[in-house]
Amino acid sequence: MTILGIGNVLQKDDGLGVYASIYMKRNYDFSKAVNVINGGVEGINLFNIFAQEKTILILDTIHLDDTPGSIYNIPSHELSGHGLNSGGAHEIGVLQCIDMLELQGKPVPDTTILGMVPQHVTFDMALSPVVEKAFDGYIEVLLKHLEKHGISTIPKRKPVSLQEIINRAKDPSGAMAGG
Repeated sequence: MTILGIGNVLQKDDGLGVYASIYMKRNYDFSKAVNVINGGVEGINLFNIFAQEKTILILDTIHLDDTPGSIYNIPSHELSGHGLNSGGAHEIGVLQCIDMLELQGKPVPDTTILGMVPQHVTFDMALSPVVEKAFDGYIEVLLKHLEKHGISTIPKRKPVSLQEIINRAKDPSGAMAGG
């Protein structure tokens, strides 16, 4: 399984998927092979991941007419019309990866998006208070999703807080690069 965090940390809540993927990588080990990738704004450049993986969980914001902080777990075959395409270029690129595989007659990975409705998508390197407050619940849904796929998580000895991850993203020396 691959956990793929996408989003733009320069656009406030749009960075949720990136922060969540880094949070998972820094705070958990897994009972089975799990590849945690910070896909950022790569969009269509993530095609090889979709071509090689059998199961992908995408972490991202999802633009729906609902209360900010609401969490959705949507299988890829239900993605159209659920707001994934209304975000940035990275989101459109992810859907194009799936479309390209279908057009080529290649197997499409079992893909699910774990999305949260953002409060603010604006130029700022942080999360809105509403999304930050809902973050723990988002991680709990992610952990339950992994459990459903037979993957146990083992918390690491020295956890890294969400705030530390956000602060590292703001660090001009690029301390987040390894995340």
